[in-house]
Amino acid sequence: MPTSDAEGKDWSLERFKLHQPKTVCDIGPGEGTYAKLFRPHEPDEPGVWWTGVEAHRPYVRKYGLKSTKTRKMYDELHVLDAREAPAHLFHRDLVVAGDVLEHMPREDAVALLQRIVEGPDDADGAGHILVSVPIVESVQGEVDGNPHEAHLHQWDTDDMDGVLAGLGAKVETFRGGTLGCWWWNRG
Repeated sequence: MPTSDAEGKDWSLERFKLHQPKTVCDIGPGEGTYAKLFRPHEPDEPGVWWTGVEAHRPYVRKYGLKSTKTRKMYDELHVLDAREAPAHLFHRDLVVAGDVLEHMPREDAVALLQRIVEGPDDADGAGHILVSVPIVESVQGEVDGNPHEAHLHQWDTDDMDGVLAGLGAKVETFRGGTLGCWWWNRG
């Protein structure tokens, strides 16, 4: 679904406030959960530049993902599958993969995380990565005509711990009853 469980959001917000990223790429924003959560806590000027990468075009209008004069959401929005996104979109202080990696096969999710860390040819990738995935069995099919909503992999904490540890750097974790959250920090 284009929404997210509230579990782990306070934990994620505390890390956002601690690290104060200036640029964010939100993969699969859905209804804009993380932009809505984090934007009120960013500095007024110059603010944080938000890039959204959303695979399902109808969500752009349905959830008002583009920023307007009266509402800040995403300053830059790309309608495409993150697995096909140009690497420069991940050259951000923070990349959010919030409740999105379960919507792709495990090998695709791991490859995407590696691309996010590696970045474009001329620069490092993300400085930080926030990952949130269900850590309990969470079977879900297509929702509202969106095939990208189907859960294609069931993550567990040990598996995600291993994947992120394999990317090097420091990882902080939150384990809830339903969701697990990881904050990967380049260092």
